[in-house]
Amino acid sequence: MTDLDPFTDVLDGPMYVVTAASGGERAGCLVGFASQCSIDPPRFTVWLSVANHTYRVARTAEFLTVHLLHRNERAQAELFGEETGDRVDKFARVAWRPGEAGSPILEQLSTWFTGRIEGRIEGGDHVGFLLAPVDVCPRAEGPASALLGYRELRGLEPGHPA
Repeated sequence: MTDLDPFTDVLDGPMYVVTAASGGERAGCLVGFASQCSIDPPRFTVWLSVANHTYRVARTAEFLTVHLLHRNERAQAELFGEETGDRVDKFARVAWRPGEAGSPILEQLSTWFTGRIEGRIEGGDHVGFLLAPVDVCPRAEGPASALLGYRELRGLEPGHPA
């Protein structure tokens, strides 16, 4: 097997918090694998680790909410990246409101959208969730703030191994 590290080590993509709700459970995790994948119709795919509590909730969810992280939102990245919903109620530590089918929208994160799950893609130790947007945050006024990138979060201790 060929190691992809020489290619991926130079990447510094944006980071996201993805939230889900199903069967009376809420979950959320830090995600680095995500991208818009269609313009017309608009579609976005997020990849969740199969070891993750959020993946287990998302398997039966109808919607996921994807929150884009800005540099000043590192505390949320740490909470949703270093803690696991198997042991901690992350939502007791943040302000949130229910979105479509209860999918949590985090009040402190201003850039988000909720998408209906249109399909799932097996991808090794991650599964891709193909999302069709159904609700999007209001457009921000003024210049966009800098995004929180992968390199700035490399030192986090994950709540679950990938």
